[in-house]
Amino acid sequence: MTGFAGRVAIAGIGQTEFSKDSGRSELRLAAEAVMAALADAGLEPRDVDGMATFAMDNNPEIEVQRAIGGGELRFFSRVHYGGGAACATVMQAALAVAAGVANVVVCYRAMNERSMQRFGAGVQGQAPRATTESAHFGWYAPFGLLTPASWVAMQAQRYLHDYGATTEDFGRVAVACRRHAATNPAAWFHGRPITLEDHQASRWIVRPLRLLDCCQESDGAVAVVVTSLERARDLRRPPALIRAAAQGASQDQQMMTSYYRSDIGDLPEMALVARQLYEQSGLDAKQLQTAVIYDHFTPFVLAQLEAFGFCGRGEAKDFVRDGAIELGGALPINTHGGQLGEAYIHGMNGIAEAVRQVRGSAVNQVDGVEHVLVTAGTGVPTSALILGRD
Repeated sequence: MTGFAGRVAIAGIGQTEFSKDSGRSELRLAAEAVMAALADAGLEPRDVDGMATFAMDNNPEIEVQRAIGGGELRFFSRVHYGGGAACATVMQAALAVAAGVANVVVCYRAMNERSMQRFGAGVQGQAPRATTESAHFGWYAPFGLLTPASWVAMQAQRYLHDYGATTEDFGRVAVACRRHAATNPAAWFHGRPITLEDHQASRWIVRPLRLLDCCQESDGAVAVVVTSLERARDLRRPPALIRAAAQGASQDQQMMTSYYRSDIGDLPEMALVARQLYEQSGLDAKQLQTAVIYDHFTPFVLAQLEAFGFCGRGEAKDFVRDGAIELGGALPINTHGGQLGEAYIHGMNGIAEAVRQVRGSAVNQVDGVEHVLVTAGTGVPTSALILGRD
Protein backbone atom coordinates (compact mmCIF):
# COMPACT_ATOMS: atom_id res chain seq x y z
CA MET A 1 0.00 0.00 0.00
CA THR A 2 1.30 3.45 -0.93
CA GLY A 3 1.58 6.29 1.56
CA PHE A 4 -1.72 7.95 0.59
CA ALA A 5 -3.95 4.95 -0.18
CA GLY A 6 -6.65 4.65 2.44
CA ARG A 7 -5.56 7.81 4.27
CA VAL A 8 -6.93 10.55 2.02
CA ALA A 9 -10.45 11.26 0.75
CA ILE A 10 -12.51 13.45 -1.53
CA ALA A 11 -14.64 15.55 0.81
CA GLY A 12 -16.47 17.82 -1.62
CA ILE A 13 -17.52 18.10 -5.26
CA GLY A 14 -18.86 21.03 -7.25
CA GLN A 15 -19.72 21.87 -10.81
CA THR A 16 -21.30 24.50 -13.02
CA GLU A 17 -24.02 23.82 -15.53
CA PHE A 18 -22.78 22.19 -18.75
CA SER A 19 -23.49 24.10 -21.94
CA LYS A 20 -22.32 24.96 -25.42
CA ASP A 21 -21.85 28.65 -24.60
CA SER A 22 -21.37 29.52 -20.94
CA GLY A 23 -21.42 33.27 -21.53
CA ARG A 24 -18.69 33.87 -18.96
CA SER A 25 -14.96 33.52 -18.53
CA GLU A 26 -13.18 30.29 -17.74
CA LEU A 27 -11.90 31.92 -14.53
CA ARG A 28 -15.43 32.56 -13.37
CA LEU A 29 -16.40 28.99 -14.20
CA ALA A 30 -13.45 27.73 -12.16
CA ALA A 31 -14.33 29.94 -9.20
CA GLU A 32 -17.97 28.84 -9.27
CA ALA A 33 -17.05 25.15 -9.30
CA VAL A 34 -14.47 25.54 -6.53
CA MET A 35 -16.88 27.47 -4.32
CA ALA A 36 -19.55 24.83 -4.90
CA ALA A 37 -17.11 22.05 -3.95
CA LEU A 38 -16.07 23.88 -0.78
CA ALA A 39 -19.71 24.43 0.17
CA ASP A 40 -20.42 20.75 -0.43
CA ALA A 41 -17.61 19.86 1.96
CA GLY A 42 -18.52 22.52 4.51
CA LEU A 43 -15.21 24.34 4.12
CA GLU A 44 -14.27 27.96 3.48
CA PRO A 45 -11.87 29.47 0.93
CA ARG A 46 -9.45 30.25 3.75
CA ASP A 47 -9.12 26.49 4.37
CA VAL A 48 -7.61 25.87 0.91
CA ASP A 49 -3.81 25.71 0.91
CA GLY A 50 -3.23 23.65 -2.22
CA MET A 51 -4.44 23.41 -5.81
CA ALA A 52 -3.94 20.92 -8.63
CA THR A 53 -5.10 21.19 -12.23
CA PHE A 54 -4.27 20.35 -15.84
CA ALA A 55 -1.35 21.83 -17.73
CA MET A 56 -3.95 22.76 -20.35
CA ASP A 57 -6.14 24.75 -17.93
CA ASN A 58 -6.09 28.49 -18.65
CA ASN A 59 -6.71 29.53 -15.04
CA PRO A 60 -3.59 30.12 -12.91
CA GLU A 61 -3.89 28.77 -9.40
CA ILE A 62 -3.14 32.16 -7.86
CA GLU A 63 -5.95 33.75 -9.87
CA VAL A 64 -8.43 31.07 -8.82
CA GLN A 65 -7.36 31.45 -5.20
CA ARG A 66 -7.77 35.22 -5.46
CA ALA A 67 -11.17 34.86 -7.16
CA ILE A 68 -12.55 32.71 -4.34
CA GLY A 69 -11.11 34.94 -1.62
CA GLY A 70 -8.57 32.39 -0.45
CA GLY A 71 -5.28 32.95 1.34
CA GLU A 72 -1.81 31.46 1.09
CA LEU A 73 -1.05 28.44 -1.09
CA ARG A 74 1.55 25.91 0.08
CA PHE A 75 1.14 23.50 -2.82
CA PHE A 76 0.29 23.84 -6.51
CA SER A 77 0.71 21.26 -9.24
CA ARG A 78 -0.18 20.81 -12.91
CA VAL A 79 -0.36 17.57 -14.87
CA HIS A 80 0.34 17.28 -18.58
CA TYR A 81 -1.21 15.12 -21.35
CA GLY A 82 -4.70 16.53 -21.72
CA GLY A 83 -7.47 14.27 -20.47
CA GLY A 84 -4.91 11.83 -19.15
CA ALA A 85 -4.39 14.28 -16.29
CA ALA A 86 -7.88 13.97 -14.79
CA CYS A 87 -7.29 11.38 -12.07
CA ALA A 88 -3.65 12.42 -11.72
CA THR A 89 -4.71 15.78 -10.29
CA VAL A 90 -6.38 13.89 -7.45
CA MET A 91 -3.30 11.71 -7.07
CA GLN A 92 -1.11 14.81 -6.78
CA ALA A 93 -3.47 16.24 -4.18
CA ALA A 94 -3.50 12.98 -2.22
CA LEU A 95 0.29 12.82 -2.21
CA ALA A 96 0.50 16.38 -0.92
CA VAL A 97 -2.02 15.78 1.86
CA ALA A 98 -0.44 12.47 2.90
CA ALA A 99 3.00 14.09 3.00
CA GLY A 100 1.77 16.96 5.14
CA VAL A 101 2.63 19.51 2.47
CA ALA A 102 -0.97 20.76 2.34
CA ASN A 103 -4.17 20.19 4.30
CA VAL A 104 -6.92 20.96 1.80
CA VAL A 105 -6.21 20.69 -1.93
CA VAL A 106 -8.72 21.66 -4.59
CA CYS A 107 -8.50 19.98 -8.02
CA TYR A 108 -10.28 21.87 -10.79
CA ARG A 109 -10.83 22.00 -14.54
CA ALA A 110 -12.66 24.86 -16.25
CA MET A 111 -13.07 25.22 -19.98
CA ASN A 112 -15.07 26.99 -22.67
CA GLU A 113 -14.17 24.16 -25.00
CA ARG A 114 -17.20 24.55 -27.24
CA SER A 115 -17.48 28.32 -27.41
CA MET A 116 -13.77 29.16 -27.43
CA GLN A 117 -11.14 26.45 -28.01
CA ARG A 118 -12.65 23.54 -30.01
CA PHE A 119 -10.08 20.83 -29.22
CA GLY A 120 -11.71 18.57 -31.80
CA ALA A 121 -10.58 20.84 -34.60
CA GLY A 122 -7.13 19.29 -34.35
CA VAL A 123 -3.74 20.67 -35.36
CA GLN A 124 -4.45 22.17 -38.77
CA GLY A 125 -3.95 25.90 -38.94
CA GLN A 126 -1.33 25.87 -36.21
CA ALA A 127 1.96 27.52 -37.03
CA PRO A 128 4.80 24.99 -37.47
CA ARG A 129 6.95 24.86 -34.35
CA ALA A 130 10.18 22.96 -33.96
CA THR A 131 9.49 21.55 -30.51
CA THR A 132 9.91 18.04 -29.21
CA GLU A 133 6.30 18.01 -28.08
CA SER A 134 4.83 18.75 -31.50
CA ALA A 135 7.43 17.09 -33.74
CA HIS A 136 5.71 13.68 -33.87
CA PHE A 137 2.70 15.19 -35.65
CA GLY A 138 5.03 15.80 -38.57
CA TRP A 139 4.89 12.08 -39.30
CA TYR A 140 1.08 12.07 -39.58
CA ALA A 141 -0.26 15.50 -40.53
CA PRO A 142 1.02 15.34 -44.14
CA PHE A 143 -1.11 12.24 -44.63
CA GLY A 144 -4.30 13.86 -43.34
CA LEU A 145 -4.23 12.72 -39.72
CA LEU A 146 -5.04 16.13 -38.31
CA THR A 147 -7.77 15.65 -35.70
CA PRO A 148 -8.28 13.53 -32.56
CA ALA A 149 -10.92 11.53 -34.42
CA SER A 150 -8.46 10.68 -37.20
CA TRP A 151 -5.78 9.62 -34.71
CA VAL A 152 -8.16 7.34 -32.81
CA ALA A 153 -9.65 5.95 -36.03
CA MET A 154 -6.31 4.32 -36.88
CA GLN A 155 -6.31 2.38 -33.63
CA ALA A 156 -10.04 1.65 -33.81
CA GLN A 157 -9.67 0.12 -37.29
CA ARG A 158 -6.91 -2.13 -36.02
CA TYR A 159 -9.07 -3.18 -33.06
CA LEU A 160 -11.87 -4.19 -35.43
CA HIS A 161 -9.41 -6.17 -37.54
CA ASP A 162 -7.77 -7.96 -34.62
CA TYR A 163 -10.88 -9.01 -32.71
CA GLY A 164 -13.70 -9.25 -35.21
CA ALA A 165 -15.66 -6.46 -33.57
CA THR A 166 -18.04 -4.26 -35.55
CA THR A 167 -19.03 -0.62 -35.45
CA GLU A 168 -22.27 -1.76 -33.80
CA ASP A 169 -20.15 -2.77 -30.80
CA PHE A 170 -18.87 0.79 -30.63
CA GLY A 171 -22.48 1.92 -30.91
CA ARG A 172 -23.55 -0.07 -27.88
CA VAL A 173 -21.23 2.07 -25.75
CA ALA A 174 -22.82 5.25 -27.11
CA VAL A 175 -26.32 3.90 -26.55
CA ALA A 176 -25.58 2.99 -22.92
CA CYS A 177 -24.04 6.38 -22.11
CA ARG A 178 -26.84 8.31 -23.77
CA ARG A 179 -29.44 6.19 -21.98
CA HIS A 180 -27.88 7.10 -18.65
CA ALA A 181 -27.61 10.77 -19.65
CA ALA A 182 -31.28 10.81 -20.56
CA THR A 183 -32.27 10.46 -16.89
CA ASN A 184 -29.62 12.87 -15.55
CA PRO A 185 -30.93 16.45 -15.36
CA ALA A 186 -27.37 17.83 -15.36
CA ALA A 187 -26.54 16.13 -18.67
CA TRP A 188 -26.56 18.03 -21.95
CA PHE A 189 -28.41 15.11 -23.52
CA HIS A 190 -30.95 14.82 -20.70
CA GLY A 191 -34.14 13.37 -22.14
CA ARG A 192 -32.47 12.44 -25.41
CA PRO A 193 -31.54 8.74 -25.53
CA ILE A 194 -30.47 7.10 -28.78
CA THR A 195 -30.90 3.66 -30.30
CA LEU A 196 -28.35 1.47 -32.02
CA GLU A 197 -30.11 2.35 -35.27
CA ASP A 198 -29.54 6.04 -34.55
CA HIS A 199 -25.88 5.34 -34.05
CA GLN A 200 -25.52 3.41 -37.26
CA ALA A 201 -27.34 6.12 -39.20
CA SER A 202 -25.12 8.94 -37.89
CA ARG A 203 -22.64 10.31 -40.38
CA TRP A 204 -19.07 9.19 -40.72
CA ILE A 205 -16.44 11.43 -39.14
CA VAL A 206 -13.37 9.31 -39.91
CA ARG A 207 -14.03 5.65 -40.64
CA PRO A 208 -14.71 3.60 -38.56
CA LEU A 209 -15.88 6.43 -36.28
CA ARG A 210 -19.34 7.90 -36.69
CA LEU A 211 -20.60 11.15 -35.20
CA LEU A 212 -22.13 9.31 -32.23
CA ASP A 213 -18.80 7.64 -31.44
CA CYS A 214 -17.30 11.04 -30.62
CA CYS A 215 -17.77 12.90 -27.35
CA GLN A 216 -19.15 16.38 -27.03
CA GLU A 217 -17.43 19.74 -26.92
CA SER A 218 -18.61 21.45 -23.74
CA ASP A 219 -18.37 24.59 -21.63
CA GLY A 220 -18.27 24.12 -17.87
CA ALA A 221 -16.18 23.42 -14.80
CA VAL A 222 -15.81 20.78 -12.10
CA ALA A 223 -13.85 20.85 -8.83
CA VAL A 224 -13.16 18.34 -6.06
CA VAL A 225 -11.79 18.88 -2.56
CA VAL A 226 -9.14 16.48 -1.24
CA THR A 227 -8.17 16.26 2.43
CA SER A 228 -7.19 13.68 5.02
CA LEU A 229 -9.70 10.94 5.77
CA GLU A 230 -9.62 11.94 9.43
CA ARG A 231 -10.63 15.50 8.61
CA ALA A 232 -13.13 14.44 5.96
CA ARG A 233 -15.02 12.35 8.50
CA ASP A 234 -15.83 15.53 10.42
CA LEU A 235 -17.12 17.44 7.40
CA ARG A 236 -20.54 17.80 5.81
CA ARG A 237 -20.63 14.86 3.39
CA PRO A 238 -19.62 11.19 3.62
CA PRO A 239 -16.01 10.94 2.41
CA ALA A 240 -15.08 9.11 -0.76
CA LEU A 241 -11.97 7.22 0.30
CA ILE A 242 -9.10 7.21 -2.20
CA ARG A 243 -8.27 3.52 -2.20
CA ALA A 244 -5.78 3.80 -5.06
CA ALA A 245 -4.47 6.28 -7.61
CA ALA A 246 -1.92 5.80 -10.38
CA GLN A 247 -0.41 7.26 -13.52
CA GLY A 248 1.01 5.37 -16.48
CA ALA A 249 2.90 5.90 -19.72
CA SER A 250 3.79 2.83 -21.75
CA GLN A 251 6.92 2.02 -23.68
CA ASP A 252 7.07 3.94 -26.96
CA GLN A 253 4.10 6.10 -25.92
CA GLN A 254 3.07 9.03 -28.07
CA MET A 255 0.29 11.60 -27.76
CA MET A 256 -2.69 9.93 -29.47
CA THR A 257 -0.51 8.41 -32.20
CA SER A 258 1.22 5.36 -30.71
CA TYR A 259 1.36 3.51 -34.00
CA TYR A 260 4.82 2.00 -33.71
CA ARG A 261 4.46 -0.23 -30.69
CA SER A 262 3.83 -3.93 -31.00
CA ASP A 263 0.03 -3.83 -30.63
CA ILE A 264 -1.68 -0.80 -32.10
CA GLY A 265 -5.17 -1.79 -30.95
CA ASP A 266 -4.20 -2.19 -27.29
CA LEU A 267 -3.84 0.32 -24.43
CA PRO A 268 -0.77 -0.85 -22.46
CA GLU A 269 -0.66 2.39 -20.47
CA MET A 270 -4.08 1.53 -19.03
CA ALA A 271 -2.96 -1.99 -18.23
CA LEU A 272 0.00 -0.48 -16.35
CA VAL A 273 -2.36 1.77 -14.38
CA ALA A 274 -4.67 -1.17 -13.64
CA ARG A 275 -1.83 -3.22 -12.18
CA GLN A 276 -0.88 -0.37 -9.88
CA LEU A 277 -4.44 0.26 -8.72
CA TYR A 278 -5.09 -3.37 -7.91
CA GLU A 279 -1.76 -3.69 -6.10
CA GLN A 280 -2.37 -0.56 -4.00
CA SER A 281 -5.96 -1.39 -3.10
CA GLY A 282 -5.79 -5.17 -2.81
CA LEU A 283 -8.90 -5.27 -5.02
CA ASP A 284 -9.58 -6.77 -8.43
CA ALA A 285 -12.13 -6.24 -11.19
CA LYS A 286 -14.72 -8.47 -9.50
CA GLN A 287 -14.84 -6.15 -6.48
CA LEU A 288 -15.78 -3.03 -8.47
CA GLN A 289 -19.52 -2.48 -8.72
CA THR A 290 -19.47 0.34 -11.26
CA ALA A 291 -16.96 2.30 -13.31
CA VAL A 292 -16.53 5.67 -14.96
CA ILE A 293 -14.67 4.85 -18.16
CA TYR A 294 -13.18 7.76 -20.11
CA ASP A 295 -15.29 7.89 -23.24
CA HIS A 296 -13.95 10.58 -25.54
CA PHE A 297 -14.28 7.94 -28.30
CA THR A 298 -16.26 4.72 -27.99
CA PRO A 299 -13.57 2.25 -29.23
CA PHE A 300 -11.27 3.09 -26.34
CA VAL A 301 -14.01 2.15 -23.87
CA LEU A 302 -13.84 -1.44 -25.15
CA ALA A 303 -10.05 -1.54 -24.85
CA GLN A 304 -10.22 -0.16 -21.31
CA LEU A 305 -12.70 -2.80 -20.18
CA GLU A 306 -10.15 -5.38 -21.30
CA ALA A 307 -7.16 -3.58 -19.75
CA PHE A 308 -8.82 -3.59 -16.33
CA GLY A 309 -9.78 -7.25 -16.51
CA PHE A 310 -13.54 -6.95 -16.74
CA CYS A 311 -13.23 -9.25 -19.75
CA GLY A 312 -10.42 -10.88 -21.72
CA ARG A 313 -8.53 -9.40 -24.67
CA GLY A 314 -10.86 -9.06 -27.62
CA GLU A 315 -13.91 -10.00 -25.51
CA ALA A 316 -15.29 -6.53 -24.79
CA LYS A 317 -17.51 -6.78 -27.87
CA ASP A 318 -19.26 -9.75 -26.26
CA PHE A 319 -19.31 -8.08 -22.85
CA VAL A 320 -21.23 -5.04 -24.11
CA ARG A 321 -23.60 -7.01 -26.33
CA ASP A 322 -25.55 -8.44 -23.39
CA GLY A 323 -26.16 -5.11 -21.65
CA ALA A 324 -23.43 -5.54 -19.05
CA ILE A 325 -22.51 -1.85 -19.12
CA GLU A 326 -26.04 -0.56 -18.60
CA LEU A 327 -27.93 -0.06 -15.34
CA GLY A 328 -28.79 -3.48 -14.01
CA GLY A 329 -25.89 -5.08 -15.85
CA ALA A 330 -22.74 -6.67 -14.50
CA LEU A 331 -20.78 -3.40 -14.66
CA PRO A 332 -22.83 -0.25 -15.23
CA ILE A 333 -20.53 2.42 -16.63
CA ASN A 334 -20.82 6.18 -16.90
CA THR A 335 -24.04 6.38 -14.95
CA HIS A 336 -24.03 10.17 -15.40
CA GLY A 337 -23.90 9.78 -19.17
CA GLY A 338 -20.17 10.15 -19.55
CA GLN A 339 -18.53 12.57 -21.92
CA LEU A 340 -20.73 11.22 -24.69
CA GLY A 341 -23.90 12.15 -22.83
CA GLU A 342 -23.31 14.50 -19.89
CA ALA A 343 -20.39 16.78 -20.80
CA TYR A 344 -16.76 16.76 -21.82
CA ILE A 345 -14.88 18.39 -18.96
CA HIS A 346 -11.72 16.39 -19.57
CA GLY A 347 -12.97 13.60 -17.28
CA MET A 348 -13.39 15.65 -14.11
CA ASN A 349 -17.17 15.26 -14.19
CA GLY A 350 -16.57 11.51 -14.09
CA ILE A 351 -14.70 11.85 -10.80
CA ALA A 352 -17.64 13.80 -9.38
CA GLU A 353 -20.00 11.03 -10.47
CA ALA A 354 -17.82 8.41 -8.80
CA VAL A 355 -18.05 10.36 -5.55
CA ARG A 356 -21.84 10.46 -5.86
CA GLN A 357 -21.91 6.69 -6.41
CA VAL A 358 -19.83 6.14 -3.28
CA ARG A 359 -22.11 8.45 -1.30
CA GLY A 360 -25.23 6.76 -2.65
CA SER A 361 -26.57 10.02 -4.07
CA ALA A 362 -26.22 9.52 -7.85
CA VAL A 363 -29.25 10.06 -10.06
CA ASN A 364 -28.67 6.63 -11.55
CA GLN A 365 -27.48 4.98 -8.35
CA VAL A 366 -26.04 1.47 -8.57
CA ASP A 367 -27.07 -0.81 -5.72
CA GLY A 368 -24.50 -1.88 -3.15
CA VAL A 369 -21.60 0.30 -4.32
CA GLU A 370 -18.46 -0.22 -2.27
CA HIS A 371 -15.79 0.65 -4.84
CA VAL A 372 -15.79 2.67 -8.07
CA LEU A 373 -13.16 2.78 -10.81
CA VAL A 374 -12.51 6.08 -12.60
CA THR A 375 -10.23 6.28 -15.64
CA ALA A 376 -8.71 9.27 -17.41
CA GLY A 377 -7.84 9.99 -21.05
CA THR A 378 -6.80 7.21 -23.40
CA GLY A 379 -4.32 7.23 -26.25
CA VAL A 380 -2.14 9.43 -24.03
CA PRO A 381 -0.13 8.99 -20.81
CA THR A 382 -2.95 8.53 -18.35
CA SER A 383 -4.20 7.99 -14.81
CA ALA A 384 -7.01 6.36 -12.82
CA LEU A 385 -8.54 6.08 -9.36
CA ILE A 386 -10.41 3.63 -7.20
CA LEU A 387 -12.74 5.36 -4.76
CA GLY A 388 -14.52 3.55 -1.96
CA ARG A 389 -16.80 3.89 1.00
CA ASP A 390 -15.21 4.77 4.33
